[in-house]
Amino acid sequence: MPLSDSWDDWGTTTTTVQQSPADSWGTTNAGNGAANSGADLTDGWGTNSTNDWDTSWTPQPSTNNSWSDNREQQRPRGFRGIGRGIVTNDRKNFNTSFGSSDNRNESNDWNRRPRGEFSRESGDKTSFKIPSSDVGRVIGRGGATIKDLQTNSGARIKVNSNRDSYDSETLVEVFGSEEQCNKAKELIMEIVDGPSNKQFKIQEPFEPRKTEPEEQIDWQAAINESEEATKRKWAALPPVVKNFYFEDSEVAAMSNDEVNQFRADNNNIMVGHFTENDTREIPNPITNFAHAFSHYPEILSEIEKQRFEKPSPIQCQSWPILLQGIDLIGIAQTGTGKTLAYLLPAMIHIDQQPTPRDQRPGPTALIMAPTRELAQQIEKETRKYSYRGIKSICIYGGGSRRDQIGSIGKGVEIVIATPGRLNDLCMNRFIDLTSVSYLVLDEADRMLDMGFEPQIKKIMLDIRPERQSVMMSATWPAGVRRLAVSYMKDPFQINVGTFDLAACHSVTQHVVLCSVDDKRDKLYEFVRNMIEGDKVIIFVCRKVMADELSSDFALKGINAQCIHGDRDQSDREQALDDLKTGSVRILIATDVASRGLDIDDITHIFNFDFPKTMEEYVHRIGRTGRAGREGESISLFTRDDWRHSGELIEILREANQRVPLALENMHQRYIEWKAKKDAEDKAAGGGGRSRGGGRRYDRY
Repeated sequence: MPLSDSWDDWGTTTTTVQQSPADSWGTTNAGNGAANSGADLTDGWGTNSTNDWDTSWTPQPSTNNSWSDNREQQRPRGFRGIGRGIVTNDRKNFNTSFGSSDNRNESNDWNRRPRGEFSRESGDKTSFKIPSSDVGRVIGRGGATIKDLQTNSGARIKVNSNRDSYDSETLVEVFGSEEQCNKAKELIMEIVDGPSNKQFKIQEPFEPRKTEPEEQIDWQAAINESEEATKRKWAALPPVVKNFYFEDSEVAAMSNDEVNQFRADNNNIMVGHFTENDTREIPNPITNFAHAFSHYPEILSEIEKQRFEKPSPIQCQSWPILLQGIDLIGIAQTGTGKTLAYLLPAMIHIDQQPTPRDQRPGPTALIMAPTRELAQQIEKETRKYSYRGIKSICIYGGGSRRDQIGSIGKGVEIVIATPGRLNDLCMNRFIDLTSVSYLVLDEADRMLDMGFEPQIKKIMLDIRPERQSVMMSATWPAGVRRLAVSYMKDPFQINVGTFDLAACHSVTQHVVLCSVDDKRDKLYEFVRNMIEGDKVIIFVCRKVMADELSSDFALKGINAQCIHGDRDQSDREQALDDLKTGSVRILIATDVASRGLDIDDITHIFNFDFPKTMEEYVHRIGRTGRAGREGESISLFTRDDWRHSGELIEILREANQRVPLALENMHQRYIEWKAKKDAEDKAAGGGGRSRGGGRRYDRY
């Protein structure tokens, strides 16, 4: 009779006695084996057991005619039964029982009762209905409530909820003993008839709250009060002196015809009042530096050091206005001397104020610029003119904040700043703007395009209202006009050239029509044909494209620099310095560099990507043809850009440039396509584009 040893989960050996096929199967515990065979078996776990069984031993039949091993077996590893009971074999019932060591042969009907021990057997049954609106409260979130009901009552509860039915009542069935069913029904009805479903009756009539009549706000009085508070805020400050102009006798003697002729000969200078009701006389233009600064010889000396021959058109008309303390709006092309137009009057304004400079709490002149490159260029221009120890500082994002704060603390008279960093320092009270009486917004249109208007408005709150304000721009969009109305007081407006969008007349403009795939070939062809002395800025619309072209040039062995908004400030400064010194002759840039780059010897502008607006086109090509030099621009124009064809043709014609026939044909096709598309949209009720199904003109 063979024996087999098996291991349970706990590492103990279980000995099984195998009978012949005619016999019943069973196992005998170690104690019984010892009794029948005389073997020395210590316990039922097989510890210290021996296997020298008597082969002639015959198992004794049990009283129920089944061979059963009553020895406890631990549940084997991986067993998926319920609980951690002890496994025994029941041959008669062919099922596995679970139980404790006290009742080892107890059968398990596989119906372990969870908490509450509610019965699943067919006992008493109670049925009743509840409102369908209360079914959710009885079941609870995730069935939590009904589980608690079954636990507390011991009964099994079944809610016959039919989601497709619209009955007002739902049947509930409860199974269990009579006591359990009654308990479950009682608990369910407590939920159904709970406080949330009771009708509350108001014992006393509701008395509405007595309210006072709404007070009417006198807005005019509020405005007047605000104005008075503003006056009280600035009343303690010393007065501002603005007029420092001494009109030269030659300028005063100019007749109207002479004035008009001079303005026409100098790039068609136009000057007028910004407000309609302004009747002040417009000052005559000066014709040389001595007319403006004869009473300020130190200024004249600094101008002579720069070897300027005569003032630029915008300087001729702006200096007589600014030296009188009048607000000014200047619209002129880039590279026409706008910086010097407001900078020299600012120095005189700073020096002539009655309060000594060392007693002023902060700077006297504030110049705001949209980009750090333009701010640095203005600071560089300021340092060229040394006038009575006036100090300046440039603050911008990306520079050392600690160093900038330290320089401000030492005392400066001119602050050149970008709006973001300036607003940061103002909010943290590192700079005091209450003494600012000369304010300049340079490239105001660009600042609005970049979203700086909120910062500008916040900064204006810290500047005294009786300041002198100057606004310079290359274009005259509606946003700049709105800003002028809000923050300037009866300004004069000067326009050099035309009030319409116009490009610099000293730039020869070339427009090359090509496909998108041919753009790189056109660029490489241009680079191969560059001669000694050429310097070019290649403009793209995306930073990724700037990096791609820079990598391509490096692989081809072409020395070039790259500049865009994601590059570190030190890298941007190094790129500009390399271009200025001639270390590289090619600069790849996004529109961040289209403003404020004052590099006189740029010979070419290459628009690899045509700009998104025509204003940007004017600013881009304005980087060349500066300071009396001639320049060239090459613009690649594809089908994707054809919505700009009409404006581009107007700019070319205004500057007396050749208009390619292919560009005119493209513009004509665009007009026809747009008319057809507008007609289709009108016939369709204009609903196509409103739901995102329309086409954008700039994609065709």
